[in-house]
Amino acid sequence: MKEKLESLHIGKILYDVDIKDYTTFKVSSKVFALVFPDSLENLIRLLQFLKKEKIKYKVIGNGSNLIFVSDKYEGVIVRLDALSKVEILKDKVVVGAGYSLMRLALELANKGYQGFEFAIGIPGSVGGSLVNNAGAYNSSMAEVVLSAKVLTPDDKVVEYTKEDLKFNYRSSGLQYKNDFICLEVTFKLEKGNIKTIQETIKNRREKRFASQPLEYPSAGSIFRNPEGDFAGRMIEELGFKGKKCGGAEVSQKHANFIINTGKATGKDIQNLILEIKEQVKKEYAIDLVCEQEFVE
Repeated sequence: MKEKLESLHIGKILYDVDIKDYTTFKVSSKVFALVFPDSLENLIRLLQFLKKEKIKYKVIGNGSNLIFVSDKYEGVIVRLDALSKVEILKDKVVVGAGYSLMRLALELANKGYQGFEFAIGIPGSVGGSLVNNAGAYNSSMAEVVLSAKVLTPDDKVVEYTKEDLKFNYRSSGLQYKNDFICLEVTFKLEKGNIKTIQETIKNRREKRFASQPLEYPSAGSIFRNPEGDFAGRMIEELGFKGKKCGGAEVSQKHANFIINTGKATGKDIQNLILEIKEQVKKEYAIDLVCEQEFVE
C-alpha cells in the first residue's frame, strides 16, 4: 500500500504517525498514513484511489474537535494544509480551507476589518470551522460567510451560497453530507475602527485566559449550550468539576472543558463525556449535544 500511495506523487506522506501531534487534545493514536495533498487535483486523485482500494480515510482540519478513541486508526488521514491561499478583495476575502481561522481573524483585525473578533480564540481551520459553524461571543461563521466551494463525492467543485450551507447553532448542512469537503470560503469584509477592534481582542484574550484552562490540551467546549441555559452550569451543579477518568479531567476552571492532564486516552475522554451526558439527562431531562467527534 505504501508503494501505491507513493506512486501517486500527490504530496507529502507520513507513515505510522501519532495523531496526537495533529489534534488539540494531544491523545495518542497511531495512523497508518497522514497525507498532505499539494493541490486540489492531487486531493481528488488521492480520494479516487482510496475509494477504489476501499481504504478507510478521514479528511481533517486542525483536529480541534476530534477524539481518536482507539490506539490505532487503520486508515489514512488527509490534511488540507496546502489549500491555504488568502486573497483580499474590495469587500470580501477568499480563503483556503486549510488556513487557520485564528490566524485569519488576527490578520484581518490588524488590517482594520471587523466582524471576526469572535474567532480569535478558535483553534480550527477555516474549512472545519465552516462545517461546524464555529463561534463565540454570540457570533459565528454564519455571520461572516458569503459562500463556500465544496468538493462533492463525484469530484465536482460546487459553490454553495450561505443559504445553501444551512447554518444552525454550531452546525451546518455539510455536517450531514458524507464525503463533501470544504475547499474554500468567501467571507464578507467590513471596515471598522482598528483601535476598537484590537481593544476588543485584547479584552477577550484576557477573559479567556482567566476563565478557560488553556494551559492544558483540550478541544474547547465539550457540549453545545442548550437553548436558554449553559452546559457548564449544569455540569458544575452536578459536581463534575475535577472529576477524573484516567488522564482526562473536567476542568476546575470551566466545567464545560475536559482537559488532558498528560496521559489521557481517547477512551478516557469518551467515558467522561458519556457519564456527564447520562447524568445531565437524568437530572435535567436535557440530552446535551457533544461538539466533538469520536473517531474510531
